[in-house]
Amino acid sequence: IKPISIQGSDRIIKFAFEYARANGREKVTLVHKANIMKHTDGLWLARGRAIAANYPDVEFEDRIIDNMCMQLVQRPEEYDVLVTQNLAGDILSDLGAGLVGGLGVAPGANIGEDCAIFEATHGSAPKYQGLDKVNPTAMILSGLLMLRHLEENDAANRLESAVSWVISEGREVTYDMKPTRDDPSAVGTHAMAEAIARAYEQGATVEA
Repeated sequence: IKPISIQGSDRIIKFAFEYARANGREKVTLVHKANIMKHTDGLWLARGRAIAANYPDVEFEDRIIDNMCMQLVQRPEEYDVLVTQNLAGDILSDLGAGLVGGLGVAPGANIGEDCAIFEATHGSAPKYQGLDKVNPTAMILSGLLMLRHLEENDAANRLESAVSWVISEGREVTYDMKPTRDDPSAVGTHAMAEAIARAYEQGATVEA
């Protein structure tokens, strides 16, 4: 038993399709547990299929959450936009973060109808307060998502290039981005953030 509504389901599913269109994504995958939770997730799946009919230019499919976890590990390149509810989203977001380097590089965006909040997926992580140790990338990329939301695309692209350049160089990065976590050449939070700021000012880019 869990709360779910047609209005809430429609809002986020439509957002997923609009996001796919706006960002050149070809497919939306709706993740559910309708095989077991037939009334709540059954409604969720039914609304997804109904709304998908209004977006013939975007491919639509659905996956049961169990299978979705396996698919993301084995073939993540086959998926574009996932839309799901809060519980499954919490699971899949951490799984996805693990595929790309951990929570230290995973940004987050909470976008409503009237306002939006951008924050690192890992939250405040108070146990690291004052240690100058953790990776600042997740927070910086959350700022990048904010820039894209505000349609400041030139600044967003430049920031994305700066982050990519610092990571690809591999020198001024935090311990979690080194070959071993006790690598003495690892830098702190401030040093990596400053390296990204310099790369941004210099317009650094990563060559393909």
